[in-house]
Amino acid sequence: MFMEHPIHRSLRQPTDIGNIDFVSVLDSFDDGVIIADCQGKILYYNHAQAVIDDLDRTRVIGRKVTDIYQLSGETSLIMHCIRTRSAIRHRTFFYKTVNGKIAHTIHSVFPLLEGEQIVGAICFVRDYKLLKEQTPHSLSSEEKPQKLNGTRYTFADMIGDNPEMVRSISTAKGAAESKSPVLLIGETGTGKELFAQSIHNHSSRKDKKYVAINCAAIPNDLLEGLLFGTVKGAFTGAIDRPGLFERANGSTLFLDELLAMPLPLQAKLLRVLQEKKVSRLGAEKEIEFDIKIISSVSKPPRDAIRDGELRTDLFYRLGVVMVKIPSLRQRKDDIPSLVSHFLRRLNGNFGTQVQDVSPEVMELFSGYSWPGNIRELEHLLEGAMNIVGLSETIELRHFSAAFETLNVLGDEPLPPVFPAPSPPSIGQHDPGTPEPQPSSGFSSNLQAEHNILEKTALQRALHETGGNVSRAASLLGISRQLLNYKMKKHGLDRKVFE
Repeated sequence: MFMEHPIHRSLRQPTDIGNIDFVSVLDSFDDGVIIADCQGKILYYNHAQAVIDDLDRTRVIGRKVTDIYQLSGETSLIMHCIRTRSAIRHRTFFYKTVNGKIAHTIHSVFPLLEGEQIVGAICFVRDYKLLKEQTPHSLSSEEKPQKLNGTRYTFADMIGDNPEMVRSISTAKGAAESKSPVLLIGETGTGKELFAQSIHNHSSRKDKKYVAINCAAIPNDLLEGLLFGTVKGAFTGAIDRPGLFERANGSTLFLDELLAMPLPLQAKLLRVLQEKKVSRLGAEKEIEFDIKIISSVSKPPRDAIRDGELRTDLFYRLGVVMVKIPSLRQRKDDIPSLVSHFLRRLNGNFGTQVQDVSPEVMELFSGYSWPGNIRELEHLLEGAMNIVGLSETIELRHFSAAFETLNVLGDEPLPPVFPAPSPPSIGQHDPGTPEPQPSSGFSSNLQAEHNILEKTALQRALHETGGNVSRAASLLGISRQLLNYKMKKHGLDRKVFE
């Protein structure tokens, strides 16, 4: 015969929960504890949880979890546990309370059953930041390079098979073997720091400390002292301090955002590089150095010279080897691989199990111009991960309304997703595939017409290649993964074309 546990009576009669013996134990927990009934009404809320949420316990008990936290019935872990009758263990979770506090926690939620009936859930919550501070940190093999030489990235961390990107990586690897200066040319967000660190780690200097400075982040009047060093008394407040050239001796110095450096300081930098000697501000003694110089600019050097942002002679000195990093809009075939990479990493950070983005999202990504490049893609996905909840697929609704309504190609019409001109065999009419019909009137939907053209192109390519996805992707000029997305979007099965 089933023996009724006191918690079951308390769940039916919330006001009696204080009479249960273990309440005093729960009150003394360092972890937060929440007990809710099957409707999501909070029956118990301990002191530790009140500290995590920065809320008054007396104003929480009796209210629904969806009222206390800015979560829906779909995104609340407690409500998900109640709905599915399944436990959730060690889930990293971000949420916002009713008073606006954002918490980063680890949740474990368990269903409370009375026989076969779900009567509520109990949730244990740990403050992620506090747990991280209290846990001894052991270095993983991935983290060790950062500890040893100040870097995080190697060429192995670079994602993508785009020909331009592959060419850039090959050039950078070759440049790493020599002492010649390297100039990285790429828009903001393309990964210039990743290239610089990878070059260092591919060189014979990889065991030495990597030194970097963002010239745009330092006030002009401080930049010279940071680069060359100072001696006490050189100016008011000056102290004896080595500059970055001294600190990087025998290693690599990365001058990021070089165009932010004033022209007079560029002239001084040129002299230092020519002489391979540096003297601290206020000192006469010159110090020799052996440094691999890597610098970066965010616009074509010729344009920067024309605009008065870069000295011609300094360009010739620093641009011995130039590595042009393609923008994301120039390597859109790498977007699926980049999305998969970021989702894996973000799943680890958020404790989620997001597997993919929807075909509609991938379509939007492939058409967007990406002014912020890879950094924008990463930030966009991170934003979606904050609200994706328990879903395994990121949908358009998980992005901000502003991004959803973007005209992904600005003022230009939507282009076909296949290159022009197409191979003759694809361009010729195939009676087995439908021809897009011309629009009638101005009321036709441009996106719908684009979808018809796209589906037709996919059908022709698959028909031409006998359903071979790799060959069809090659004919269309897109990656295999992107073709799979588009086939899924249009409901196409390669077996039909075999």
